[in-house]
Amino acid sequence: MTAIQYFWRHPLAEQVREEGREEGREEGRLHECREMVLRILEWRSVPVSDAVRERVNDCTDLGRLEVWAQRAVHAKDAEELFAGD
Repeated sequence: MTAIQYFWRHPLAEQVREEGREEGREEGRLHECREMVLRILEWRSVPVSDAVRERVNDCTDLGRLEVWAQRAVHAKDAEELFAGD
């Protein structure tokens, strides 16, 4: 009797699924960091222009988003997030 190897059980299929999961987790982390930066500014009643919102939402660097979140805690103006960038 010949063993049937189903594609979804194949090691390559497992690898592709794991890569997809990791990409999803990374995108989730980015989304949460973006939201946190904007929420901090909102909680502090700092006005956020469309340009600032777009720049934050377009960022794909977790480290930079974390720096922006730290700056958002003390920023008097949303543009201060990008000081030195």
